[in-house]
Amino acid sequence: MSTTDDATTRTPGRAAPAAVRATGLTKVYGSGDVAVHALRGVDVSFTAGEFTAIMGPSGSGKSTLMHLLAGLDTATGGRVHLGDTELTTLDDTALTLLRRQRVGFVFQSFNLLPMFTAEQNITLPCELAGTKPDRAWFDVLVSTLGLGERLTHRPGELSGGQQQRVAIARALITRPDVVFADEPTGNLDSRAGAEVLSFLRTSVRELGQTVVMVTHDPVAAAYADRVVLLADGRIAGQIADPTPEAVLAGLDALRTTDIESAVR
Repeated sequence: MSTTDDATTRTPGRAAPAAVRATGLTKVYGSGDVAVHALRGVDVSFTAGEFTAIMGPSGSGKSTLMHLLAGLDTATGGRVHLGDTELTTLDDTALTLLRRQRVGFVFQSFNLLPMFTAEQNITLPCELAGTKPDRAWFDVLVSTLGLGERLTHRPGELSGGQQQRVAIARALITRPDVVFADEPTGNLDSRAGAEVLSFLRTSVRELGQTVVMVTHDPVAAAYADRVVLLADGRIAGQIADPTPEAVLAGLDALRTTDIESAVR
C-alpha cells in the first residue's frame, strides 16, 4: 500500500511499480446486433504514487474502464491487476473484501451517510472491515484536509466542498492501494472544486497516494501528473504534465482523428 515512506524511499533510477494495470481489457454489453463494445482490448498501467486523469468523449469508455479497474464490474475479456492481485479471477466475496481493504472511492455525489457525523463517515470503512482506524493517520488526514472543526457536523451542516473533503478522507482512511475518483468536482462550484483537486494532489505529493480520476473538465485534468485519453473504447494517447490548453487540444484531436488509424 502507498504510504509517505514508500513515496520517499524508492530506488533512484528505478521506475515505480504499477498500482493497477489492465491487459487486453474488453467489455461488451448485450449481444448480437445490439451489442455495445465499451472497451476494445485496452492495455494501460497506472503508476504507484501518481495522479492520473482519464478523459475522452461521451461514450468513450472512461467510466467503464474505471469501474473494471476498481472491481466494480466484471470484464468480458482481458485482465486487471491491483498490484500483484488479478481482480478478474476473484469471486464476488473476494472482490468485496479487496475493495473494502485496498481501494478508495470518491464520487461526484459525495455518498455520505446523512445520519452520521463527519468523523463517523470518515471511519466508516474501518467499521465495515471490523478494524479500528489508525488515529495517527486519521489526524494526518483531518489536518491535511482542514476538517478539524467539522468532525461533529453531519453532511447537511457542511458545504459541498466540505462534504467532498470528508469523502476524500473516508477514501484514504484505510491507506488504500488506489483511490478512484469519479467526476469528484462535478457538483461543486469552481472554488470548491479547485480546493478538492488541490487536496487530491496533496494526497499524492505528500501522502504517497495513487489517484485515478475520471473527469470531463480540462482544468481538473491539469491537476494530474498524466492524462490518459480514450476514444471508441481504446487508448487514444496520453499527455504528460498536462495543462488545460494541452488537454483541450488533445480532446479536439480525438474529434477530428480516425481512431482506428490513430491507435495502430
